Parts: sequence; C-alpha cells; structure tokens
Amino acid sequence: LTVFSVWLFRTLRNHWKKSTLAACVLSYGGYWLYGKHCDSVLRREACQLARVIWTPADPNNLFEKNAAPILHLAGVEITVVKTDYEGQAKKLMELMEQTDMLIVAGGDGTLQEVITGLLRRPDQAAFSSTPIGFIPLGSHNSLSPSLHFLSDNKVKDITAATLSILKGETVPVDVLQIKGEKEQPVFALIGLRWGAFRDVAAKISKYWYLGPLKTNAAHWFHTLKVSLHHC
Repeated sequence: LTVFSVWLFRTLRNHWKKSTLAACVLSYGGYWLYGKHCDSVLRREACQLARVIWTPADPNNLFEKNAAPILHLAGVEITVVKTDYEGQAKKLMELMEQTDMLIVAGGDGTLQEVITGLLRRPDQAAFSSTPIGFIPLGSHNSLSPSLHFLSDNKVKDITAATLSILKGETVPVDVLQIKGEKEQPVFALIGLRWGAFRDVAAKISKYWYLGPLKTNAAHWFHTLKVSLHHC
C-alpha cells in the first residue's frame, strides 16, 4: 500500500496537468449525473401512481382514446391491467400492492369485483385512504349519476369522469355487504342482482333498437322464455 501511494504521488506530480484535467472532468461528470438524479427524483415526486383496472367490455378502446391521454398529460403514471374474464378483477385486488390511486374503467360488474376484492383483504385498512376513481365504460353504470353529470355523449362522460378524478373530487358512498354462512362476503355499492334479475340485466343492451322500452322488453322475453321452458 505504501509503495502504491508513493507511485501515485509521483505520477500526479509528474503529470499534474493531465491529473488536473482528469479531476475537473470527473468532478463535472459527477455533478452532471447528480443533477440528472435530482431531476428524476423531482419528476417522480410530482407524478402520481395509478393502477387502472380496465374491463374487456370496451371493444372500441374508449379508455385508451379518451381517458389515458388526459391522465398522461396530467403527469399520472398509470399501470393498466385489462381483465380477461369475470371475477379476475376480484382476484387482482387481493394481490394488489399499494398505489396512490385506483381507477376502475368499466361498468357496475367490474366496480363490484374491485370493491369486493379490496374489502376481503386482511389488510383492507391499509387501502382505506386510497381514492377509487370510476370511468364509466360498461353497459351498466348505475353509480355514474351519483358521481358526475351524465350526458347523451359517451366520450363526454368519460372525459368528465377522468377530469373529476384528476381534480380529486370525492363522493362518500355506502357499501352493501352480503354474507352467507360459508362463502366469503360479497360487497356492492348500488345494489346486487342475481338469478333472473342478473340474466335480464345482461340482455337489456341486446334490445337497444327498442329505445326506452328495451328494459321492459328484456324482462318480457325472459319471462316468456322461462314459461315456455317449464311448459
């Protein structure tokens, strides 16, 4: 170690100009890298992390076309998870890590799965302060009128919901819990349909051409089908 120190001292003394230049270059390079690191930290602190649960019932990619660009421009770093089957959002919530905000881009079914998955977690209290945003994309969006004004324009509804999320506008909502003797509890926000009511709700959009009569038509045709089946 002593021999190396002597050699280093002699080298620096004999080549002091090169040594000085190298020290300046290294100092400047270190300062530049430190500045880049600080800029990256500042950008990261200014951004919010959001996890988006995206329903498969969005064949026209309305979320990517209308909501995602607004979130990106606002500096929100989003992680999009597109569900592939019914019940997947519920499982994803049971494994999800902490995030700044959670956005549900879907309909009543996707929202109900997300709420159920979160409230079934043993550490649900850790997510009690995590805001949940809702972007109406599904065929049934019963919660939307309680959160923001709905129009006849789907794109306008999506952009209005996205802007409400960015503004931090919150609305307290009651949660309904349905618990059986053996099965895990199910949670819902507006209501819960099962049996014939759920079957009819899934087919209402099929009769879109009947306008305001589509709901009555769905119930009537379902009742007729069941009656013929039991005859």
